[in-house]
Amino acid sequence: MATLLTAGWLAACSTPDPEIPDTPVETLYNNAKDSLDSGQPEKAAKLFDEVERQHPYSKWATQAQLMSAYSYYQVDKYDDAIPALERFIELHPGNRSAAYAFYLRALCYYEQIEDVTRDQGNTELAQRALSDVVARFPNTPYSRDATVKLDLVRDHLAGKEMDVGRYYQKRGQYLAAINRFKTVVDKFQTTSHVPEALERLTESYVALGVFAEAQKTTAVLGYNYPGSQWYQDAYALITSKGLTPEGSEADAPIALVDPATVKGLGGAATTEATPDALTAPPSDVAPAPDAVPVDPVTGLPLSDASAAPVPAAPSDGGQGPALSTNSTEDLMAPEPGNDPSGEQVLLPPGETPAPQ
Repeated sequence: MATLLTAGWLAACSTPDPEIPDTPVETLYNNAKDSLDSGQPEKAAKLFDEVERQHPYSKWATQAQLMSAYSYYQVDKYDDAIPALERFIELHPGNRSAAYAFYLRALCYYEQIEDVTRDQGNTELAQRALSDVVARFPNTPYSRDATVKLDLVRDHLAGKEMDVGRYYQKRGQYLAAINRFKTVVDKFQTTSHVPEALERLTESYVALGVFAEAQKTTAVLGYNYPGSQWYQDAYALITSKGLTPEGSEADAPIALVDPATVKGLGGAATTEATPDALTAPPSDVAPAPDAVPVDPVTGLPLSDASAAPVPAAPSDGGQGPALSTNSTEDLMAPEPGNDPSGEQVLLPPGETPAPQ
């Protein structure tokens, strides 16, 4: 008996909804509208679909498509609402309700956005749909609301990049982290995550021993966000390494010649002579050798620097990557497939960047 009762209950649950008999279009549409107004959106959606099925060429069918999508949206059935809206947009692109259809489709994606620890597929779809509304209908209330939501979507996408970048940084995968942080700086410049992205770029560059890039990144951070705590942290980090937040590298120092080593002077040369007081040496005194530019890393003449052993960078106790020149290209040689995204932030000598 219990088995029979269970089978009967399952059969009753699986019984399809009874078909709606053919009804005049005005009556069917009004019944659907009354169901929606009385708080029965699922029933209304089925009735609106029936309007389109029974009377596909009537003037009511077009509006019923949009009303059906709205009814599904009311009960969070986005998988039913989105196809209905896309069908309406495809069949009636010039309809006066097209702007609302684009906007409602964007809302369906927007309301499915997950937190930054989850997949952001719906966030990207929401960004595209909201951008469509802004581009196609710029002078409508839908466009104004879409613009506000678009800023929130971009901030959310930037937050996802930051979350992944911090994950890589904690595990010492600095090149992968740089890719993520530079994506935030390059593609999401108006979001609230840019100051932190610049500061974490500085941390990653210092960890890799790429001090020139760390200086430039800190300079950009200080110019655009001078009062932020992120700039204070970045400044403290590079000054602890004996650096300053300047955008260009210092000129190569000139080797000084000890006058006592010059033949004929006998160590009696004046140490406080000024350029105006210098005169030509006597004919029996050998002239001092020319000043020689030296490599700032090795301390050897530039002509011999390439052949000398290079000390390790000081950022990690002598265990970091070796630096051979001051060139940005030589200081940072990313592994294949791990190039930082976008163009590098560069500060020409003596200049500061425009606000981001």
